[in-house]
Amino acid sequence: MDVPSTTQVQQVREITRIERTGAHSHIRGLGLNDSLEARAVSQGMVGQIKARRAAGLILEMIKEGKIAGRALLIAGQPGTGKTAIAMGIAQALGSDTPFTAMSGSEIFSLEMSKTEALTQAFRRSIGVRIKEEAEFIEGEVVEIQIDRPATGTGAKIGKMTLKTTEMETIYDLGQKMIEALTKEKVQAGDVIAIDKASGKISRLGRSFTRAKDYDAMGPQTKFVQCPEGELQKRKEVVHTVTLHEIDVINSRSQGFLALFSGDTGEIKSEVREQINDKVAEWREEGKSEIVPGVLFIDEVHMLDIECFSFLNRALESDMAPILIMATNRGITKIRGTNQQSPHGIPIDLLDRLLIITTKPYEIDEIKQILKIRCEEEDVEMSDDALNVLTKIGKETSLRYSIQLITLSSIICRNRKAGEVTVDDVKRVYEVFLDEARSSDNLREYEQYFMFNDLTSEQPGTEASMET
Repeated sequence: MDVPSTTQVQQVREITRIERTGAHSHIRGLGLNDSLEARAVSQGMVGQIKARRAAGLILEMIKEGKIAGRALLIAGQPGTGKTAIAMGIAQALGSDTPFTAMSGSEIFSLEMSKTEALTQAFRRSIGVRIKEEAEFIEGEVVEIQIDRPATGTGAKIGKMTLKTTEMETIYDLGQKMIEALTKEKVQAGDVIAIDKASGKISRLGRSFTRAKDYDAMGPQTKFVQCPEGELQKRKEVVHTVTLHEIDVINSRSQGFLALFSGDTGEIKSEVREQINDKVAEWREEGKSEIVPGVLFIDEVHMLDIECFSFLNRALESDMAPILIMATNRGITKIRGTNQQSPHGIPIDLLDRLLIITTKPYEIDEIKQILKIRCEEEDVEMSDDALNVLTKIGKETSLRYSIQLITLSSIICRNRKAGEVTVDDVKRVYEVFLDEARSSDNLREYEQYFMFNDLTSEQPGTEASMET
């Protein structure tokens, strides 16, 4: 009875993970063609043609992996797709290239120094592709015999026959191998690979010689050719880890377990220097290669002058990743100083940056984005309701109108309808205020709020602030 309940819990968790949608879960890439020209609507991206084209050039530079220490700033008004462009770059790079995303304010909430937090973020964004040779036994299972003791207790023993197109061998099986074969549900006709060092068994598929059993196996069965040559083979195995993971493993007593605890603490510079030397040695021997990744810092204006100074120096290192920053600030004070600068970033760091600007979306682009979000959130919406929501997005903000999609769908479900109508959108619009209406409400009832600064000011102050 316990086994079915466990399976049911796992299924529920998996469904929850799949159906979870985020603010940028609809982004699949930058939406560029082979000539790096931006399509009007593609891969979840809409508009921002110039910005996406520029991001595509940066993407090609990252893929080549030959240039380190380049930095990019995405600047624009709130709600113009800055983070979406960064997420598009991450999706286009794929899982092999390290991509680290963080907010500028995170630096000040960690239990470590600001420079240590930035150093760890930098090293999380640099991958090391380590190559090594491993011995495998690869073949098609002809027969498996498992002998169980007559008493029912004691170790199991058995034999397994493997073959390739050129040879066939019988292997004796111990208790651990029998358990591994049982766990993987290996049976005659399967093509398997066994790592001799670890004993790990991998099912590669079903042999084509058993294709006649297709109906019994099901349509999801993968068929492969019977391996050629000898059973024992040497293969090159590639592992990709980040420099930060190597730092953690070599700096703490519990080794790689520290990766799961989350609290890595500060890492000594001596440890990093030794690791850098070792990685350089592996590169010279051809055992590894560096994979420069991307460090994305959102709300970069939240960093202070010390952090900017560190970034200036860190970008000069040959082990630096591509740095992408985003900000929605204009000319403002650099945090930690009384000096003003564009985007709140020091001039000497701005000189190092390639700057991409984003512009407000047109009404047609807002409508297209809302349509994509409806599909992503599995919401059926009428054309009239979509037009009203588009108008709301143009007059208030895109973020506000996107938030109304799910809320209006809940009202739609409560009245047991299949499509969101204009009335559903109007009801949530009346209940949930946008920033402008909230400010109007605050001004109207300001005398009833606690600690209201406007009422304590001298006469004429309120008028001057409103103007």
